[in-house]
Amino acid sequence: MGNTAITKVQLEASKNMAPADHGKRMAAGGSPPPECPMHQKNAENTSASAVPPHPKMQSASECPVQHDNSDVNPLNMMPPANQQPAKDQPFPLPTDRQTSTIPKVTEDGTVQFWQYPSQQMFWNAMLRKGWRWKTEDVTQKDMGDIIRIHNANNEQAWQEVLKWEALHAKECGNPRLKSFGGKAKDFSPRARFRSWLGYELPFDRHDWIVDRCGKDVRYVIDYYDGGLVDKDYRFALLDVRPAMDSVDNVWDRMRVAYMRWKYELLGKYNDAGSSKVSAGSE
Repeated sequence: MGNTAITKVQLEASKNMAPADHGKRMAAGGSPPPECPMHQKNAENTSASAVPPHPKMQSASECPVQHDNSDVNPLNMMPPANQQPAKDQPFPLPTDRQTSTIPKVTEDGTVQFWQYPSQQMFWNAMLRKGWRWKTEDVTQKDMGDIIRIHNANNEQAWQEVLKWEALHAKECGNPRLKSFGGKAKDFSPRARFRSWLGYELPFDRHDWIVDRCGKDVRYVIDYYDGGLVDKDYRFALLDVRPAMDSVDNVWDRMRVAYMRWKYELLGKYNDAGSSKVSAGSE
């Protein structure tokens, strides 16, 4: 997810996995593998209108990535998946891949879903980024945990995007992810402002382009260290919101801010009323 910062975090997370035998906090830094769609910056310049069914009922799409090799498919910028064991690889890794629940924009309008990298593809991608295996670095089990953490974070991010897209459900009931880009060190203004107040900076940032039935909408996602990995393999705290680069996005941000303020105020009022009733009945 993004072109920097996540691989080392996932390596540390996999070695310190909760539920049973992992308990340390996550560390930030490093470089992510580019295989997953969450690491690609280019995507097809088309939109789709069909409501996507369950991903298991439709085909899955490979993750397009940018390469200079001549064997890259110019239609989707996708090189052949490298599922071959690396030289001196200490143990075999599975090559099976999980299909996400995240629909993508396709050139012909067919319903397809992003497909996550296999453990072998993730390993090869880390090697291309300059990482080298050491005995204490990662085990065969860790690679499975890394993939689960990676996929869970992507699914969580998409669910947060869908909450914002619900504001436009009448105009578009089936938003899709069109393109992705990582900006780990390009901190958003919001993240910088939070850091001035004493909060930590995010360990990663992504910009996602969502196709809202023909309209491109950019989302900014800041990833913060959430500590222990939970039973669902999630550890990151996500701050997902539309980028303030259009009138519609600014209006959405204002609407949600108002709704949060309103219900928070109502909650405090109701709590105060309940306390008075309880005190009067004693």
